[in-house]
Amino acid sequence: MKIALLPIVVAMMAPLAVAPVYAQEAKNIQFARGTTGSTVSGSIKGDQYIDYRISVRAGQRMDITLQPTKGSPYFNVAEPGSADVAIFRGSSDGQLYSGTTAKSGTYTIRVYQMRATARRGETASYRLTVSVTGAAASGSAPSHHPADALVSGTPYHATATIRCRASAGASMSSCVAGVVRRNASATVHIDTPDGGERSIFFRDGRAVSSDSDNMMSVTRRGDTNIVTIGTYEVYEIPDAFIFGG
Repeated sequence: MKIALLPIVVAMMAPLAVAPVYAQEAKNIQFARGTTGSTVSGSIKGDQYIDYRISVRAGQRMDITLQPTKGSPYFNVAEPGSADVAIFRGSSDGQLYSGTTAKSGTYTIRVYQMRATARRGETASYRLTVSVTGAAASGSAPSHHPADALVSGTPYHATATIRCRASAGASMSSCVAGVVRRNASATVHIDTPDGGERSIFFRDGRAVSSDSDNMMSVTRRGDTNIVTIGTYEVYEIPDAFIFGG
């Protein structure tokens, strides 16, 4: 899977509309008080698509992850006022978007199926995770990682191999991981040995949530976070990977 990290303003824009307008459904994404993210579950069938709308300010960081649970859904992102133009197209750019908002207003996240799949009337189910962090462009909140550079050819500020267990009955083994750092938060994306993926979200160096519906717990061993999700997933993530340095 290709993962893209890029500013919300890009030179080449892709069509947002991928399904007939009669199938449209719109939903607003709102965060619970005191949180910076939300996960919603949904499903679409055939030509149906769902537009998720979220209001943000220019200069904030927006992270979007789509985790398919059935079929092959994708998502596009459009800026305020761009009804039919996408600045991110999941079918070619992947299932993870990270960018800095260029405009204030309501962004649209459209979840859809590719035309061939839609014509067959197939159903796709998914979990969509959206987080917005950081002050607006005029705010005074400084970045915690002002000098961070990306690892060449990747969207990550660092990559590493971490110890992990991602499937029932498996022993601890190695997972390839990448981290995107912004302000006081970080997102660790993990490719698991069974071909799956997991994203874990950190705030001020603490693991606070993941893109799984299962309960998450965190313990410490020295300078390493031991993140347990559900009954068998375990990820060992060092502080140095989260903070850099």
